[in-house]
Formats: sequence, C-alpha cells, structure tokens
Amino acid sequence: MNRPAPARMPDSIRRFMGTTAAHPARGVVCPWCRAGVQQPCVIPSSGKRPVQVHQQRIAAWAQLTACCTTCQVTPEVPCHEDGRALKDGSVHAARYAEADRSAA
Repeated sequence: MNRPAPARMPDSIRRFMGTTAAHPARGVVCPWCRAGVQQPCVIPSSGKRPVQVHQQRIAAWAQLTACCTTCQVTPEVPCHEDGRALKDGSVHAARYAEADRSAA
C-alpha cells in the first residue's frame, strides 16, 4: 500500500514548534563566529554548535535594539563609561535587561 508523502510544515509554523525558543539575538550576525541571521553560532576552531549563542552576539543584539539607562545612549550607539566605549563591544547590564523586556 503506497502512502502519500507527508506535507511539509510551513516555516512560519515550524519556528514556533521547536522544543526551545531561539534567542532573539539570533536576529543579528554574530560578531564572534560570523554566523548569519537566524543561523546557530558555531565554535570556529571545531565547527561545533554551542548550546547558547555567543555573548558577543547577545551584546550586539542588545546594542542594536535597546537604549541603555546607565549611560543614556540610544539604540545602535555603543555603551560608554567616562566618555570611552566599553571594551570589546560590551554593554551595561541595564541594557541587557531593557533588550529582554522589549523582546518579550
């Protein structure tokens, strides 16, 4: 007995059916491993996929999407302390919290 092939699930539904929700930071390119938008991060030396997205990607996402209440900058402007940008593109903890609130 020949059965018809199952229908392919539309991508618009598939992303909501996963066992875990993708981190909203996957909406930006990872500055560490250069993983593209909506692509999982990879460990450059081994090619393996870490469980979580890289911290640098989360910082880039927070900088792109949220204002910082600590240093009073708007989205896309790097966080600073005493007029100098934070090291390695870091952002203040308050900006992470603000980005999480806006993503929810």
